[in-house]
Order: sequence, then structure tokens, then C-alpha cells
Amino acid sequence: MTKMYNKTMMKKYSTARYDVSEEDLVGVISKTMAFSPHPNLLIATHCFPEPYPVISQTMRLSLSTMDLLLLNAYPCQFGYAKFTILLTMIKEVGDAFTFTIGKAIPLTSDDGVFLPKSDIFSYITDDLYKYIELYEGFVVTRITIHVYSSEKSVDKTGSNPLNINERKELLNELLNNNDSSTSIKSPTALKIKNRNKTYAEKYITSLKSCATKPEPFLVADTETIMLNKVHTPYAAGVMMVHPSYKLDTNDIYSYFSEDYSTHLYDSFEKRSRQLLYDFIIKISFLMKQNPSMKTIYFHNFARFDGIFLLNHIALHHPNYTLKSLMRNSMLYELCLFEGDKMQFRFRDSLHLLPGSLDTLAKSLCRELGTKGSINYESVTLENLGELKRDLLDYMRQDILLLGGVMQKAQRLYLEHYNVDLVKKLTCSSLALTIFRTRYYDAEKNPIYIPNRNADRFIRSGYYGGHTDSYKKYGESLYYYDVNSLYPYIMKEYSIPGGKPVWHGNLGDNDIDTLFGFIEAFVKCPTNINKPFLPYRDKSGVLIFPTGSFVGVYYSEELKYAKKLGYQVLPISGYLFEERESPFKGYVSSLYSSRLQAKKEGNDAMSFVYKILMNSLYGRFGINPKSTKTEICDSERYNFLLKQSTFIDFNPLRDNLYMVSYYVNLDDDPSRWDPPKNTAVHISAAITANARIYMYQYISRDDCYYTDTDSIFISNPLPDDEISTDVLGKFKLEDKIKKGIFLAAKAYAYTTYDANNVIKFKGAAKDHVNLDWFQEQYEQPDRKILVSVKNKFSIDWKKQEVFEKETKYKLGINLNSKRINLPDGDSRPIEIHDESALKRAPPRMIKSLLKRTQSLETVNQSLISISKDKERERLSQEVGLDISEERARSEWTKETERLKAERRSGLGSQAQDHSGETDEWKDEGQSDRAKPLGASDVHETTTVKTFKELTTIKEEVKAKQPKLYDHKPSKKKKKTWKGNKPRGKPPPT
Repeated sequence: MTKMYNKTMMKKYSTARYDVSEEDLVGVISKTMAFSPHPNLLIATHCFPEPYPVISQTMRLSLSTMDLLLLNAYPCQFGYAKFTILLTMIKEVGDAFTFTIGKAIPLTSDDGVFLPKSDIFSYITDDLYKYIELYEGFVVTRITIHVYSSEKSVDKTGSNPLNINERKELLNELLNNNDSSTSIKSPTALKIKNRNKTYAEKYITSLKSCATKPEPFLVADTETIMLNKVHTPYAAGVMMVHPSYKLDTNDIYSYFSEDYSTHLYDSFEKRSRQLLYDFIIKISFLMKQNPSMKTIYFHNFARFDGIFLLNHIALHHPNYTLKSLMRNSMLYELCLFEGDKMQFRFRDSLHLLPGSLDTLAKSLCRELGTKGSINYESVTLENLGELKRDLLDYMRQDILLLGGVMQKAQRLYLEHYNVDLVKKLTCSSLALTIFRTRYYDAEKNPIYIPNRNADRFIRSGYYGGHTDSYKKYGESLYYYDVNSLYPYIMKEYSIPGGKPVWHGNLGDNDIDTLFGFIEAFVKCPTNINKPFLPYRDKSGVLIFPTGSFVGVYYSEELKYAKKLGYQVLPISGYLFEERESPFKGYVSSLYSSRLQAKKEGNDAMSFVYKILMNSLYGRFGINPKSTKTEICDSERYNFLLKQSTFIDFNPLRDNLYMVSYYVNLDDDPSRWDPPKNTAVHISAAITANARIYMYQYISRDDCYYTDTDSIFISNPLPDDEISTDVLGKFKLEDKIKKGIFLAAKAYAYTTYDANNVIKFKGAAKDHVNLDWFQEQYEQPDRKILVSVKNKFSIDWKKQEVFEKETKYKLGINLNSKRINLPDGDSRPIEIHDESALKRAPPRMIKSLLKRTQSLETVNQSLISISKDKERERLSQEVGLDISEERARSEWTKETERLKAERRSGLGSQAQDHSGETDEWKDEGQSDRAKPLGASDVHETTTVKTFKELTTIKEEVKAKQPKLYDHKPSKKKKKTWKGNKPRGKPPPT
């Protein structure tokens, strides 16, 4: 397999000599730094002066990266080595951010010999080029390399680094000897062998319910203070929870920093370290006393307590071997081993019971009281001792509530579903277990697990919810929300069932005959103000545009789009059987039980039913592509370093590393090892059907804003569509006096009860109020500079939680999803992207184009034979004033004109029937009738201008036989090459 570096960026340097000047190396670099924090890690940085280079200046950035390698890496001896590139960037005014681009690039071969510099330079250029479009407009303030090696680096040059002339000479030689027509062969890497690899079943199996004995567990918490802007623990506590024992704060073991002698521990850091050490020792002691107890829960362990506890255990408890379950920088579990035996494990209760501890306690254990409060800003090192009692009482109440919440939830799940909460990691895995045990019939209606190819294809058609702002300001509005939208869809709509079957050429099929996930070429009329089909642009933003494009969609979406006036031409796809939903019993049972629990005032069970209903569908759509972080020894590190999926590593202590790498990428089918029981077609079909269900309300002229399952409209819905307890119906959330809807996830409104509601997704949400919304509405392009503090930023390299202050340019990203108009309205973005058609064979493209022309012909034929009343109505909608007689007359005149042009050989841009033309030629956008609404979309008719009539006579003849006086040819079809002869067109 070969990897081509970017020819566009290198072309101008391969045809003429390019000289690297001293300005290229010195004038564009304000500062260079290099250090080695670990024997296996070298870090070097070039800082740029203003004006900073933009991300599109790939050659300048590539030269700077190569210069860092020449200065710092090539003079060293590493053994096997790789490096990553980190860019620190900023857009306009604001705070800089740093990210790693791509995977690690090999620097040496397996035997430690440096790869050719030309190859390395090409890899660098290729990786940088991939981010030009994604970060368009960003400037680069610094560029950094991290060099990872299997052995300790040794400087071979002593203290004599390359001078400026030597660096210029090397870079000039590199540039001018680089041939852009040469392909670079990627160095091969060993394949990662999943040591405990399991092969997925062909379909999801049912589970048998069996007697389950609940496990006891521990609950714990820590309290921290800011020390040099880093969270440092001053207290920790732990409590045992048995299923049948009453909880009491007197059973909590607590540790407080100021209880330790200042003579033995003369700094707060030492006292903090010692309290954590004693805390871990106590947990170990309690576990050994209770062998059936293995799990300790923290609420928000993954994003807070777990970060610094991981660092502490790695550094100060060398007797433990650590193993983590960490995916996409989310720590799900941390296990501690002695030898081959697991002693205990830390988990996050937030993954099982989503929500704040205070909210959970109100739902599950009101009898234990509420969460306390504390003014963190008033807690200092100087007054810790004075506040000891209040601080410990606050921590103990948190621990008591967490114990009560977990104990109550464990008992409820055990009583109603015979499932022990402690044996599950997340609420979605818990919901899946209950579904497979009590409601799923694998023999009658199995859910098949797609293979790698099917998963990749279908996942590209998994879009999620629809969020859009249509009108920026409104008064006297109604805010409605659907009662459990996704559970309703799971219950009422059919799903793709049976084994998925691939069909590589669906060009001759009508979409109405297909069921499954289809890649299709679609054209959306430009006069549809609220388009239906989603499209993901190059930056990953989900938009709903007009125009023409290719995408993968659920077949039912395409059928619905066709009724709205879209042209839909299938290309290829995976077809399924249409099956009754296997979730009917699951959803019906949970929803009715929840209504009963609400009626009885049983908040605990109402909460449980709600969590189970909303957690299942997403479990099927887990993305197998992810980053995985593994805690390992040096031998495993050296093995992972040589893999093509390696990202980076962090040393924890001697012979203990935290290594990150990619899993389930597209480049190697043999490494496909997805999460168990994933079926992305289920999740994709559910979200697609939800968009279909909501579109009848979104497409209304009076819809101002929508977000997945909610709408803001100016006219009330009919009474028969409103209910507070019927699944799938709407409930009225608020009556709005006035509202401002600036963008997706950014709106504010005032109710008639004078309540103000603000919704804003972003780092600067604390700086947003009603006045800001009003000013932003009046000046849409306004941006103000604000300072944003994030008190819980995470640094995984140091395993710290710290406070970070960022300068943020607060405003609205205009026109990212729709084009804003001066009057406060908006219109959809129009795109034309047929690039995906290049992958299709020419024969299929020819078939698609022919069918497109046929559809245009049918449209014109329908116009000519439609009734007077219908024609008049449609003509008024598009601004045409023509009678049926005039329409027929114009039709005849235009057809005769085209016949004459054909005979004289003057036909313009006629499609070549030889099949040599494989490119779609769009003759312009047509005027189309607007959709008639959800109740009569089947009556939608397309109206086009007469100058867009088809030039293929035989296709028109099929609909209008009186327009042509010659008989169809019965001769064998002739293939015409070169220019077509004058006179009659070749038979079709």
C-alpha cells in the first residue's frame, strides 16, 4: 500500500528551484525551546512572531517542523522512534489551544535507522494539509514535536548544533530533490493483537434471568482546594454500603489534611499526599475484610477525583499494578492488581445514574436530606483548620447521599428486573441487559450485528437530531415538547431487520421499492424553505440544504423526501427486511409503569423508568472508532509504539506508562474489534424516523425554532395532538411573550409569567443574559471579548485538574447552518456536491443521468395534462399566469423548435448516447411548487420553465405520442463515436 503526499502543495517546488532563505528559518521564528521530561520523550517547539502564519501556509509549517527535527531529533540516537506534531492555534482574538494532528509519524525503521528525510517531509506536509479546510482562518502561534523512543535518547553531536547555513543547505536540498510524482511507501508496522479478543455474534442474543445476589460496595468523595490553580485534596472519606444496612454518617471514615502534624509534614502538599495515602490504605483494608466487596464509587470520578487519584496511586503505591478502561479520554474504570489478582476497582456512579447528586437524592432518597452548600471561594489554606467541622460535615453528607442513591437504585433494579447495578458500568449497558433478559426474542425477531463494511456505510447515514433557528425574533409563541420522542419511535415504527445485504448498483431501482440504507444522489428544490434531508459539511456541521448532493440515508427518509419534491436517485446500499419493532413491549411496559409511579408519587421508580427508556437506543449506535488509553509496562509500550495507530504516551513512574492509540480505524480490516452488541442501523433508523415525525411541524410557516423533539410556533397545536401523558403527543412547556432565537442551541425567551429562560451552549454561557441576546439580535455580527474561567480543566499528561482562564470572543457563528436575512428571517444554504459520484462506475452514472432526464420529462408531461383548476393554483404559487391552451401551445412550439435544432445539428449540450459523458450537467435551477404540507404532500407536483424541456424525443414520445410523427426504430442500437452526425438522433 502506498501513501501519496500532497501533490498540489509540492508541485511548484518540483518544477523550479526553491531557495530557503535565512528569513525562512530565523526571521519567522521568535523562540525555540527543547527539553526531555523523560528518557523516552523529547519535546521541541518553534514559536512564531506576529503576524502569525495561517494554517493554509503548509510549506512554511512543514519547513518549521522539519527544522525542529534537524535541530533536535536527527542528532540523537533513539532506537525505534516516532514523532507527533502539535499545533498551537488561535482565531482572531482569544485564547490559544493546542491539539495533536493525526497519528504518530515513524522517524526510524524497526532497527533504529532514520528513514529518508524526503519521506518524513512528505508525511509532514500530507498531515498538515488535511487540516486546512477544518481550521480555515486560524493562525498558528507555535509548532511542537514530541519524539517518542523505545530507548533512552543519546546526543551524538555533543554541544555542536547545526548552524543556520547548515540548516538552510539541508532544507534546500530536501525541497529541490523532492519529486512530487513519486509515491512514498508507508513503513509497515506490526499489527496490534487484541490479547483478549472476542468475536462478535452474528446477532444479538437473548439473556436468561437467574438469581442474583447483590454485591456490597464502597462510596467515597474528596474535597479540594486550589493550590497554584491546581485542585489539591484537603479531605477524603469512604463508607461501606451493604444492601440491607441502614446508612449513617458515623460509619464514614474521613481524613483531613490539617489533622496531620506540621512537624512531620511541613507543607500542605505533603499533608495532602499523606491523607490520600492513608485513604487508599484504608480502602485496601476494608476490601480485605470484606472479600465480596470490590467496587468503590465516586460521583464524577471520570472527570475529577479519578484524575489525581490515578497520579497518586501510580507514584506512591508501587505494589499495585494499574489497569484502566479509558475511551476517548473518559475514564470508566481503574482497577488495582496485586500480581494477577484484582484487589479493588474505582468506578463512576455518574455513568450509572446520570444527574447531579442533589437531583438524584431528591428522586431516590429524600429521607436522607439534601446536599449541603459551601462557599469554595472562602476556603483558604489559612482557615482550613477553623472550617474543619463544616467542611467535613459537607463531605460526609455527600457521601451519605451517594450511598443512599446507589443503595436505593440497586434495590429497585434487583426487585423489578433481577439485575445488580454494581455489575454494570453504564446506564445504557444496564438498559440493554434488561431488554435482552425480559423483552427481546432473538428467535422471532433477531437484531443482526453488521460487519465492518456495513457498519462504516450505515454509520455515515447516522445523523442524530435536527436543530435549527428559522426566525430570529417572535412574540406570542408556544413552546411544545414531544413526550418521549425516541421511545415513541421505537414503539410505533418498523425497523430494519434480517441480515443486511449489499447491492452495489441500485441505479435501475425506484426508491419506493427499497428498504434499508441507501447512498443516493438527491436534488432539493430551491424553493423549499425548510429542507428535510441532512448533509454533513466538510467541517462536520450538520446542515439541511437545498441543491444537489450525494449521501447515505435511511430509505424511509428518501421516500418522504421524494413526496416533498426532492429528486432521489439510488446508487447503492445495504437492504434489510422491514420488521415490526422489537422494542414495543419494552417501551410500553416502561412508559405505563412510569405513569403509574407518577400517579402514586413514587419519584424513585419514575426516575428509574425514565432512565431505562431513554438509555437503550443510543447503546446500539456506539462508534467503534475511538482512542483507547492503556496503562502498561515498558515491554507493552515498546510494542504499541511500533503500531501505526500509536498517538502518544505519558510516563507515570519507572516502567509504567499511559499509552494512547486509535482502535477500529478504516485502514486495516483485521483490527476490527467493535464493542459488543452494536447495531448502528437500529439507532440510525430511530433518529431518521424521528426527523420524519417532526418535519410536519418543523415545515410549518410559523415555526421559529426546533431542537430534536421540541418546536417554537406562533399558532397553537390542535387539542387532539396535545397530552401530558400520551406517548408521542406534545405537551405545552411554555407560553412565550417574546423570544429571540439567534442560532442552534442559542435562544432566550420571556414567558407571560415574567420568567426568563436562557439556553446557550458554549464556554461563555455565564456571560449571556437577556440584554446580550437583544443586542446580538440587533447587531448579529457583534463580538465582545470576555474572560472565561474553567475551574475543572483536565491535563492528562500531568494527571491534574486545574483552573484555566481563557479569553473568548463571544458572538454567534453566522450563516453556519442557514443564511440570515436582514428582516430576521433566514433561508437554507444551497450546495452542489456531486464529488461522491466519482466513485461510481460510468455505466451507473449514465443510468442515473438518463433517469434524471426521464424525471424531468415526466414532470413536463404532468403539467401538460393537469386539470385547469390545479394548473391555476400551482401557477399562482410560482407566479405564472398561463392557461391550459397556452401551455399546450407553448409545449408544441418548444418541441418543434427542438426537433428543428436536432435536424440541423444545432442542438445545445445534448447528452451523448455513447456513454462517454460521465458528468452531470446542471442547466440551472427550476421553479418548483412549494410543499403542500404534511397532510397533502402526495399531491405535490413539479412545475418547470418551458426552456428546460428535454431533448430526448423517444422519452417524451412515451408520454406525448402525438408530438412525433415518426415510428420508433426497431433496428439494433448503434454506438456512436466521436461527433454525432447531423439529422436524426441515434435511436435510444
